[in-house]
Amino acid sequence: MNRPVLGIPQNTIEILQRYNFSFQKKFGQNFLIDPHVLDKIITAAQISKEDTVLEIGPGIGTMTQYLAETAGKVIAVEIDKNLIPILTNTLGGYENVQIINEDILKIDINELVMEENGGKPVKVAANLPYYITTPIIMGLFESHVPVESITVMVQKEVADRMQTGPGSKDYGALSLAVQYYASPYIVANVPPNCFMPRPKVGSAVIRLDCHKKPPVEVKDEHLLFDIIRASFNQRRKTLVNGLNNSDRLSFPKETIIQAVEKLGRGASVRGESLTLEEFAELSDYLTDNRPEH
Repeated sequence: MNRPVLGIPQNTIEILQRYNFSFQKKFGQNFLIDPHVLDKIITAAQISKEDTVLEIGPGIGTMTQYLAETAGKVIAVEIDKNLIPILTNTLGGYENVQIINEDILKIDINELVMEENGGKPVKVAANLPYYITTPIIMGLFESHVPVESITVMVQKEVADRMQTGPGSKDYGALSLAVQYYASPYIVANVPPNCFMPRPKVGSAVIRLDCHKKPPVEVKDEHLLFDIIRASFNQRRKTLVNGLNNSDRLSFPKETIIQAVEKLGRGASVRGESLTLEEFAELSDYLTDNRPEH
């Protein structure tokens, strides 16, 4: 097999010029042009010939070439139809790559994994479009797609939010959701000059090791996440007021106060100081004390 060549900037430029490709802002396209960063992603993803990898947004196939060298099979989902002829060219030498021209947020990924990998867990690797990072990652988690790990390039600020704990200004619904489903670990920070065109923000590679079962058990997962969202919707409000004002929840204020008191926290506690375990406790108390309709 050929050594990947697209990580080198001049090769990327040549391909883009040959196909007269123009970047689409609406797709959040920023292509990686640094072989060292690509090597770091592949190493962090711990991919072997036993693995099937789902790549989201392959672009011109830069990371895909690296993945194809190390994985058994790569499924690359690309939304931009103008990139398909380029990918057909740049990945032509690899028989273990399948290109799918679809919107990742609209396809049934469970069905895809069943068809392409017999329902066995896949590894996800991607340089994600920053404007839809959260919906993509949460979509994978909430649909319970069989995924072993997710190694992705995201905006640095988002990576920080994913791995932070209670009390930090970055801590919020995303931190709790990611940590419910996976263990996050920031692999590397990546400056803007590693991309073409350069993004205005710093980036980071983060690896999420998916839990076989969540670190907390709750009676109602949907309620847990409704409570978490409500707690951070109005950060300045106390937890009691945040939950009481939420249109997702319909508990009497007295019940909410009792639930928060059960945590051994004062009435003025805010959502940002609660751990995932405390949110689980709160959720189970409210599940057991739902108002009768």
